[in-house]
Amino acid sequence: MTSKNSLISHPRWIDLILDIHEGFIHHFMQLIRDLGKFIAWLPDIFSKPENWTMYYKETIRQMYDIGVGSMPIVMLISGFIGAVTAIQFSYQLSGSMIPRYYIGYIVRDIMIIEMAATLSCIVLAGKVGSTMAAEIGGMRQKEHIDAMEIMGVNTSAYLVMPKMIASLIIIPLLVTIAFIVGIGGGYVAAVYVADLTNWEFEKGLRFLFDSYNVTIMYVKAVTFAFIITSVACFQGYYVTGGSIELGHASTRAVVYGSIIILVADLIIALLLMG
Repeated sequence: MTSKNSLISHPRWIDLILDIHEGFIHHFMQLIRDLGKFIAWLPDIFSKPENWTMYYKETIRQMYDIGVGSMPIVMLISGFIGAVTAIQFSYQLSGSMIPRYYIGYIVRDIMIIEMAATLSCIVLAGKVGSTMAAEIGGMRQKEHIDAMEIMGVNTSAYLVMPKMIASLIIIPLLVTIAFIVGIGGGYVAAVYVADLTNWEFEKGLRFLFDSYNVTIMYVKAVTFAFIITSVACFQGYYVTGGSIELGHASTRAVVYGSIIILVADLIIALLLMG
């Protein structure tokens, strides 16, 4: 005999809520497991190299790939950001009593404190991060990593440390270039579109300059470089399955890297400017 309770079905919205809850719990627990695995994996990256010459050559190659390959997109985005910032603040200051040279002051500080480091590194998380995850993940799937481990190579250090060193050197340089190009884009837009004089824009660049802001920019650049490289390499190193799983790992490298960069940006702002 069938019980009365077994004939009662839940409304569809209750089943939907239960599915969402189960999915959230599953992803949250997976995130906790990945965090623990990531923390336990970090010391292996910085172990002593077996062959300094091999690591040096790989580091130089990674510096070239990261720097030369990423420079055009970083310059393009930062130039447009500087130009758009100048035009928007020129529009907002029109008809007000605020001096026009404040446009140069605003473009300078917004590029130093936020845009040059944060926006550039989010772009690099998409370009550099996905490339690193796909490169290491492909080696994992083709069993190249297993072969190197059989030969006694510390694959975590060999595959990740050169990328880490290259990123910690090159990404701050790319952020510096982004800042310079952003100022240049702001100058072109302010002078040739917003009818600012060269003297007014230069006065704004010099107005209330604080070198501490440059320190904040480089702290962000180094922190974000570490995040981009470590997250992307972790996703590629521990990928399992086939090409679909590799694509998912590359996507996670970009998404997780971008989210962690934004969280780190907030934490740095609270610690250094709060």
